[in-house]
Amino acid sequence: MAKTQLGARVDQDVADLAKQRAADLGLSVGDYLARLVQEDASGLRARAVGAAAGFLADHQAVFDEAEQAQQASRGAHAA
Repeated sequence: MAKTQLGARVDQDVADLAKQRAADLGLSVGDYLARLVQEDASGLRARAVGAAAGFLADHQAVFDEAEQAQQASRGAHAA
């Protein structure tokens, strides 16, 4: 597939982060950005966020119970 060069202006911290993440993944910055665009266009990120939200909703009672136990534990130590 033929490649096309794009130009974009971003803040220096964003550029540094993109370079670091690309290096962490063993990719060029161009390949890393292409992957992000493809994931975004395919809805992968939206599905992942949706799945996480569903998990939290399904297990909210467990999280509430753990938080209440932690708060009770803190109260017992304060006495």
